[in-house]
Amino acid sequence: MDNKSYLVKMNGNGVCGKSTLNGKSLSGNAVNGNGLGHVTTNGSSYPAKVAKSRRLKWEVKPSEMANNTLNPIRSIVDEMKLTPNPDKPMIALSIGDPTVFGNLPTDDSVLQAMKDAIDSHKYNGYAPSVGYVKSREAVANFYSCPEAPLEAEDVILTSGCSHAIDLAISVLCNPGDNILVPRPGFSLYKTLAVSMGIKVKFYDLLPEKEWEVDLQHMESLIDESTSCLIVTNPSNPCGSVFSKDHLQKILKVASRHRVPILADEIYSDMVLPGCSSPSMASLSSDVPIMSCGGLAKRWLVPGWRMGWVLIHDRNNVFGSAIRQGLVKLSQRILGACSLVQGALEGILNNTPQSFYSNTISLLKTNSEICFNELSSVPGLNPVRTSGAMYLMVGIDLDHFPGFENDVDFTERMVTEQSVFCLPTSAFEFPNFFRVVLTVPEQMMVEACVRIRQFCLCHYQHHSRHGNQLDQ
Repeated sequence: MDNKSYLVKMNGNGVCGKSTLNGKSLSGNAVNGNGLGHVTTNGSSYPAKVAKSRRLKWEVKPSEMANNTLNPIRSIVDEMKLTPNPDKPMIALSIGDPTVFGNLPTDDSVLQAMKDAIDSHKYNGYAPSVGYVKSREAVANFYSCPEAPLEAEDVILTSGCSHAIDLAISVLCNPGDNILVPRPGFSLYKTLAVSMGIKVKFYDLLPEKEWEVDLQHMESLIDESTSCLIVTNPSNPCGSVFSKDHLQKILKVASRHRVPILADEIYSDMVLPGCSSPSMASLSSDVPIMSCGGLAKRWLVPGWRMGWVLIHDRNNVFGSAIRQGLVKLSQRILGACSLVQGALEGILNNTPQSFYSNTISLLKTNSEICFNELSSVPGLNPVRTSGAMYLMVGIDLDHFPGFENDVDFTERMVTEQSVFCLPTSAFEFPNFFRVVLTVPEQMMVEACVRIRQFCLCHYQHHSRHGNQLDQ
């Protein structure tokens, strides 16, 4: 059959009129019930699709998922009027990216592992959606312990820890379900859940107890539609580290109600001296846990986008269905960067302990500077940190009647002192601000001096209600 173009002309009553092919007449048939006309060329009959209706104008709308996706940090920060004081260099203590100031480079061994992966020419193609077996084995070996053993099949490699969290929520939850999320807590949990039609219930963390979970409040939120409990330890934004005893109490709540746990452990082992951060899986005997982590924070390479889900399936609760669901979801994209996968074994096995220790040393120094300096500032109430890269500072707004809320307070601090701390309304917990501790030490000192100046300028001994408050 020749591939020849032809035109089918329709008359007003839906019947084919005379049609032509290369100037010759073609026979036409009435339109059949499915909106197809037929034309004959070279003795063969071909259906010609007839449009039942035409849109009169272009109208392309975003999906419900897109409309329901909102990042609280961006929605708040983008609305802030951030005009730094031109007489003072900007100090941004708002972004949880340890690479911003250049004082925390990753280790040479990490870079060498990447160079070796590139030079091998083995990792330029597509990897399996869940990751290379050898790379998954490297992660399993690194995090396996007698209390929570892991094998390669228990590891899904992802495009950063955010992707790992997305997979875990997606495989455990359906539209109409609810998940339990810490408050204050990482905003991505809500962003992902709401976009998928999943309800978010916030359980409170207690600043007066160094951000321990209000266990009674957490338990009161659980119902038959609760499909996942998210626990962040060490915590973003709080910088807290739960004790072994407290983690066990959380596990008891999950066990009583048969709710699986998504453990966000991206800051695993980023804890200050004197603290320990056991994985939730190592303490669980019956609660199934998906632990999400990655290279971003501990190895100081957030831009490399390498994360993972570790499946700890106590008593085969998840079973093959959940595992297969994770595989299917991982196939929606082509998975984690193959080059970084190729470097994983070298990164995990060859990074010296001194590298981790140096990072912790800087975090400890800056946390002490920040806590000690701001503790003596009237109207501020910092909460001591134990890990991750953050410290939370409470604002006693009764003594700052010139400000409406934490957003107003932090916005003006940029305008007057060129210091930007993130208002914690972005974490569903107003009237605090979060300080990032990864800046150079002298910058931390200077930031605290400026924050003190700002507060002394605006602090009033009388509350906004006209009462004298003791300090």
